[in-house]
Amino acid sequence: MKPVIALVGRPNVGKSTLFNRMTKSRDAIVADFAGLTRDRHYGDGRLGSREFIVIDTGGFEPEKPTGIVAAMASQTRQAVAEADVVVLVVDIRAGLSAQDMDIARYLRQAGKRTLVAVNKAEGMSESPHLAEFHELGMGEPHPVSAAHGQGIRSLLEAVLDDVPEPEAEEGDDGEEAERPIRLAVAGRPNVGKSTLINAWLGEERLIAFDMPGTTRDAIRVPLERDGQRYELIDTAGLRRKGRVFEAIEKFSVVKTLQAIADANVVVLMVDATLGVSEQDAHIAGYVLDAGRAVVIAINKWDAIDSYQRQMLERSIESRLAFLKFAPIVHISALKRQGFSPLWQAIAQAHASATRKLSTPVLTRLVAEAVIHQAPKRVGAVRPKLRYAHQGGSNPPIVVIHGNALDGLTDAYLRYLEGRIRLHFKLVGTPLRFELKSSRNPFDPKAS
Repeated sequence: MKPVIALVGRPNVGKSTLFNRMTKSRDAIVADFAGLTRDRHYGDGRLGSREFIVIDTGGFEPEKPTGIVAAMASQTRQAVAEADVVVLVVDIRAGLSAQDMDIARYLRQAGKRTLVAVNKAEGMSESPHLAEFHELGMGEPHPVSAAHGQGIRSLLEAVLDDVPEPEAEEGDDGEEAERPIRLAVAGRPNVGKSTLINAWLGEERLIAFDMPGTTRDAIRVPLERDGQRYELIDTAGLRRKGRVFEAIEKFSVVKTLQAIADANVVVLMVDATLGVSEQDAHIAGYVLDAGRAVVIAINKWDAIDSYQRQMLERSIESRLAFLKFAPIVHISALKRQGFSPLWQAIAQAHASATRKLSTPVLTRLVAEAVIHQAPKRVGAVRPKLRYAHQGGSNPPIVVIHGNALDGLTDAYLRYLEGRIRLHFKLVGTPLRFELKSSRNPFDPKAS
């Protein structure tokens, strides 16, 4: 098992910057803004041959927090409980504070091995200001600069010094294990994304709070269900551009779009009590542009009456008409209803997105489609479709070879798509075409 390192400290001391340094990534949003990180954020790191897991946490207030700060404190306590080693991050420029002392007292009571990382200490490794952090009673403080990468290696060496080397697992011949399905949950703010993932996990893994914008980062959580491994990605809610005021929220939008692009399947959550809005259609457009498989989950279905359900179905037909291929599942994340059909739809969408499309079958389907309905002429030339094969997956790409294929209309491509979908039973995934026309050797323009 990889050792787990938890980064703990008060707000704005540089925990997320240190997390990015340790994991050699930019997974955690970093800005000069207190209270940016809220959920537990996991990442993998390596020091030489040693691998480890790092947990980034929100600003910790152990003494009687309220509201969302209480939820953040609960996340931090859970991270400490999971960790093998805790790194208490403090700020040398702000000096030792009473809150640092409170956190140190809590960590001593938790009984976890703890090291002190004194951040923002670039050029101050010999500074007398380091001496005051001995008052925390946690041994020699380690001066680091997360922003400049100074002292990180020596800190990690000290962290991993007393952690035993993991034993080699038997039966692992170096073969790459089957990669988990990356499953992103996207939607407007406060639609129930974190509540859904918490319900799947059976624990309060993510902060679910009745306040739009609670989730700010794209949080990744592993899950195994019925022998299949998943990587759940909770994303920040997307608003219209005109309503994104905070710079922090703009970072969150970028992270959400990256998470959608990286996912294999996206669960698009819609609030049944609010209906399908223009913003839901925008988010669906992002998912379609990224070519991701998608399942539409109508949350809070139990909270509306039959008339509202009819109106909702009509708005889905009109505003999400371009997602006709996506299955629609009615759920209640809070009451944990409709989860079994949702998992079935997710599995079906992923299977469709990664399905192998046989070249002979594709070519036969295209030929039969042309016999049934030939494409329209373009001037004196009629497009001629010769053969087809698969050019990629997730989303499936069908490459069609022939002559004068530039003249194929969007309507005719939709006709071909319908026949291919029907034969291969493709549900929940977009289908894309690549058209490759042969050059006419007798055409002087082709030379």
